[in-house]
Amino acid sequence: MNQKRDAVVEAQRSDDLPSVYVDDLLMSLKYFTDEHEIHLQQIDAEVCVPCTKPCIFFCPVGAYQMQDDGHVTIAFQSCIECGSCRLMCPHNNVNWKYPRGGFGVAYKFG
Repeated sequence: MNQKRDAVVEAQRSDDLPSVYVDDLLMSLKYFTDEHEIHLQQIDAEVCVPCTKPCIFFCPVGAYQMQDDGHVTIAFQSCIECGSCRLMCPHNNVNWKYPRGGFGVAYKFG
C-alpha cells in the first residue's frame, strides 16, 4: 500500500500527471436505464453501412458495434451521455437527447 502511495506522491512531485485509468472511472458510474424511451438511436441505419464508422472508435464506452452485414448497432443502455456521437458522426445520423428525469448516468462528485 505504501508503494502505491509513494508512487502517487512521486508523480505529484514531478511535473508529470498521475496515471488515471478511464476504465476505472467508467466502472464507477451508475446507470438507470429507461427501456421505454430510448435516448440514443440512429436516424437511418442504411446511412451507416457505407460509412467508415468512426463512432466505433470515438465512443468512450464502446456503445457502437459493427455487425457482420456492415450495420451499426447501439447499446444505448451503456451511454454515459458525453454527446460525442452527435458531434463526431460525419452524417449527423444520431438522434441523441438527455434521458428523461431519473434515468441516465448518476455521476458522483467528491
